Amino acid sequence: MRVLAVALAAALFMFGTTTAAPTVTGNADVVIKNTHPLIHHNGRWDKSPGTWWAGSGFKIRVQDLKELKLKLGEHTTAPLVSLGVSVNYEPFFQVNASEGTNVIPLSNKSVMENTMLPSKPSVVRINVEGWQNNRMNLEEIILNPGAKLLKYTPSKLAFQFIGDSLSAVSVGSGSQGQFLPEGVDQAWTFLTGENFKAEHNVNAQPGAALKDIVSYGNQHGVSYQYFKTEDTGYYYTPDHNYTTPWNFARDQPEPTHIVIHIGANDASQNVTADDFVETYLSFLQRLRKLYLFQPIFIFTPWGWPAADGTVSYYYEGQYQRIVNTRVQSGDIRTYLVDTTGWVTWDDVFPDNTHPNVAGHAKIANLFSKWLEAWGLLPLDSWSTPLSPS
Repeated sequence: MRVLAVALAAALFMFGTTTAAPTVTGNADVVIKNTHPLIHHNGRWDKSPGTWWAGSGFKIRVQDLKELKLKLGEHTTAPLVSLGVSVNYEPFFQVNASEGTNVIPLSNKSVMENTMLPSKPSVVRINVEGWQNNRMNLEEIILNPGAKLLKYTPSKLAFQFIGDSLSAVSVGSGSQGQFLPEGVDQAWTFLTGENFKAEHNVNAQPGAALKDIVSYGNQHGVSYQYFKTEDTGYYYTPDHNYTTPWNFARDQPEPTHIVIHIGANDASQNVTADDFVETYLSFLQRLRKLYLFQPIFIFTPWGWPAADGTVSYYYEGQYQRIVNTRVQSGDIRTYLVDTTGWVTWDDVFPDNTHPNVAGHAKIANLFSKWLEAWGLLPLDSWSTPLSPS
């Protein structure tokens, strides 16, 4: 028994240092360390490793998958973190997890059929749903005996979304303002990525202005925080109340399309139109150093609908001014997305006029049609197949 234990310990140690797919035969669970190269991380993770920003998570491809557990560490949000789980590209469903070992249900019909056919791999995608209370401190992934970790191939399309509460929402009930039951997984940003069978990162902070000012509990604006690993929740996290630069080389694959919808909180904080335009242009200059050739899509505000059918707007004409300035400077890959009329009273929560579940789905479909007219078509299939390689 001692010899077996030593051999097993050695095998588990090797998981973090080899590219071979780990498999343990017999009745022992297959334990995958968080450093294993076949885990595809998306979004932003710190060194613990722990997630920041809504939608950050990981993806794995597993042959003969029957059981899945996550062992989460002490930096996981207490008492729980809400995770979105999708198996075999089925719609995401919510699982609440906490520090310790958590059983992740594989309840989709496609998985139950898949486990009866070991030659067919399964693809599991897991992400944090909230823009706050979103720390998943991943230590180990635990699979059933006989399961085999395979390579996940990222999509050829990769969206980078940047914004505020109109792009990333927290987890909660619809009666609580902009909250959606499944957080960012029901937001137009996330849904657009799904429509195109694309990878998608969402760096959006509710309440934050683009300008680097204190706004609604955010100590920094998105023009500062976007370049950091942590979201603005770092300020309220006792074990992590600092920021570290984000290494953009870790964004794999590199984003192919950049989408920005921001400005509502700048207007609420009385940032002048000229100041906002200057801030936006400086931000775009920094982004261009990261994304040399990618198209950048700049949303105009869809505004704040009212029950009487009217819509109030902010910074009218300024987004066109921003795009015109960029194009005149030679940046012909910056585009204006005019969202006027996209959102009506029926599409928002009445207490604060943020899009509701149906409203976000509507925005995602309208933007998807806009992109198709622009020339970007959804992929025919996901890059990681549900069949043997």
